[in-house]
Amino acid sequence: MASKAPVHAPDSVTAVVAPPERADEIFLEGPQSRFAEFFTLLRVMRDFLRGFRTLHFVGPCVTVFGSARVKPDDPYYQLAEKMGAALARLGFTVMTGGGPGIMEAANRGAKEVGGRSVGCNIELPFEQVSNAYLDRCVRLHYFFVRKALLIKYSYAFVVMPGGAGTLDELFEALTLIQNGKIKNFPIVIMGTDYWSQLIDFLEQMAQRGKISSSDLNLIFTTDSVDKAIEHIRSKTIEPFGLRRVAHLRRHFPWLGEQGLPGKGPAIC
Repeated sequence: MASKAPVHAPDSVTAVVAPPERADEIFLEGPQSRFAEFFTLLRVMRDFLRGFRTLHFVGPCVTVFGSARVKPDDPYYQLAEKMGAALARLGFTVMTGGGPGIMEAANRGAKEVGGRSVGCNIELPFEQVSNAYLDRCVRLHYFFVRKALLIKYSYAFVVMPGGAGTLDELFEALTLIQNGKIKNFPIVIMGTDYWSQLIDFLEQMAQRGKISSSDLNLIFTTDSVDKAIEHIRSKTIEPFGLRRVAHLRRHFPWLGEQGLPGKGPAIC
């Protein structure tokens, strides 16, 4: 007797019942049924709406990118923690991907000096637990939504040592600034030994005419927290008219909006 062919759920059913960590995978598989594509659109919209409602009232942010694999005894963890604390003292909300490693360190630094700390986490096939140093965290299904939110609310970007995801985030921010899609927000690269070959490669790209030599000015490299903070201060607070305020804008919980607990003056 002939064996039965395997039965596969229709793509419309898969789009509805699939677990959140498979959302990106299903979205990128190619054309789906009309219903599945519409359902995906609704899920993407829900991700954005959840992000907007959670992050709209957190105040101006600086996003810190970096590896989730760095341990607390690593010098880069300690550098990120110091940077998070310094950014909080400057008045910014520290935003990260909300996970462990460098992300945890930056959030921890902000939290431990009484600053504001938020994260945009992502559903993954292997569990990525949110770190314990977040005042607010939004958990998303789609990588591109997460990346957009990490950039949308930030006036500066700090890039610590990391892997492919960190490179993706760095070049996303750099490309958007280069093409005038966002303003000339400062990008600070920290961990100069780690990033030295990348910096050399960027300089080679400029020498060969693949990017403008002026594009190199969009990046500031240093291992000094003080120099990084001074660079961010000079490129953000005065140019964008940021000022210290006692309270952030009022939010309306009945609309699903989430504010942050008051923790002293911040900038807006």
